[in-house]
Amino acid sequence: MASLFPRLDAPGAELALRVGSDRLTSLDLAHATAALHQRLTREGVTPGAHVAVWTQPSIETLVTLVAAAAGGFVVVPLDPKLGPLELNHIVKDAAPALALAADPAQVEGRIAVKTLPLSAELRRSDTLPAKTRQVDDAPMLVLYTSGTTGLPKGAVLTARNVAFDLDALAKAWRWTRADTVVHALPMFHVHGLVLGLYGSLRVGGALHWFPRFVPKEIADALAGGTTVFFAVPTMYHRLSEAADVDPSLIPGLRQARLLVSGSAALPQRDQQRLEALTGRRVIERYGLTETLINCAVRLDAAPSPGSVGPAVEGVELKLVDDQRRTLDARDDATLGEVAVRGPNVFAGYLNRPEATAAVKDADGWFFTGDIACMRPDGSVRIVGRRATDLIKCGGYKVGAGEVEAALLEHPAVREAAVVGRPDPDLGERIVAYVVLATPTEPKVLEDFVAGQLSPHKRPREVHVRDELPRNAMGKVVKSKLTSS
Repeated sequence: MASLFPRLDAPGAELALRVGSDRLTSLDLAHATAALHQRLTREGVTPGAHVAVWTQPSIETLVTLVAAAAGGFVVVPLDPKLGPLELNHIVKDAAPALALAADPAQVEGRIAVKTLPLSAELRRSDTLPAKTRQVDDAPMLVLYTSGTTGLPKGAVLTARNVAFDLDALAKAWRWTRADTVVHALPMFHVHGLVLGLYGSLRVGGALHWFPRFVPKEIADALAGGTTVFFAVPTMYHRLSEAADVDPSLIPGLRQARLLVSGSAALPQRDQQRLEALTGRRVIERYGLTETLINCAVRLDAAPSPGSVGPAVEGVELKLVDDQRRTLDARDDATLGEVAVRGPNVFAGYLNRPEATAAVKDADGWFFTGDIACMRPDGSVRIVGRRATDLIKCGGYKVGAGEVEAALLEHPAVREAAVVGRPDPDLGERIVAYVVLATPTEPKVLEDFVAGQLSPHKRPREVHVRDELPRNAMGKVVKSKLTSS
């Protein structure tokens, strides 16, 4: 079997990780892997055991996330901002043998699990690991979903899931060891942890991580060499706004080799704005915790506005109807649920066989709950989540994402979120929540959407807000939107 992180088997002096003024080589990370293995062995913890890692903003956290995964332990990342209900549920469900924290004082007493402190000594060892994690079907990560339909579920991802998906993305984006990935994403999600940290290590390049997103710092980092930037739409929006005010950011943005956006749809207005600033389009991709990345726009693909690209190499993708029957339409209009099958699909939900069976059938198809349409070339356009973004209005199926995209085309709208609300006549009525750049009457926005889309897709209500509720990845939390 091949190694998951081959550069740790033959480590050297090349840069692997940078956070602030700290710089670590692959040799440093290899020593850290050996040191953590020795430390956990002394605690009676052996490879294969669950180990929780508090994802505090420090280089020690990143070193530990690498060392634990490379050493064969099952990593359970913990968001320090989790509330007690979610946190206690995760710890009870995952049952980690112990926890690791860069600053134990910040999390003292929050979980009933022994917590070991991390320090710079972790990456100083006299030995190298005899063997690092291989690409197999053993669990590697337990990542907890956002819990939109109840308490979070632990998605079990294997080393094969991770290796396959990263290799497919490396092909799609021509991602090589010459690249330095720059990002400011949290380390308890797929985007920041798997793509950013583990992806850099597997491909062979370096990661330059920022615990906080500061536009000027990001622009300066992108100007430093052959760089790839991973971000969410909110970050790109803030970067473009900052560049409008401070043109000194523009050269850095233009020097990046590749700009990738994910976790939510990038509004076309921001896409066009960034293209004008940088001279290149931002590439979008689409994935979930349970499947990692399913679709990605290839670096050499023709522009396809609004698309997250076709399925990555080795992944099968189809659209299905409400009875999970295959839809063959490739007309960029017929809506269906996205189903995927391939080596990227997770092993299942931890301790939840019934929940796994509800989304993964006997043939290996995973039903994502995302609603999309497909274009003739196989590229996919996501319109929203089945549970919250498919609105059945007056006999029509309307994707909330379509209406949001139309609203964002109006120059007065800065942000937009659309939901369906119960309606005695229509079944559901379309309701929009917007943050405005300039004062505008709701009726103007309703009529604008009706002029951009089919009339039945117009919002019946538009509510103005100072801000929209968002989670750590910048996604709007629609359950927190109220009309009052």
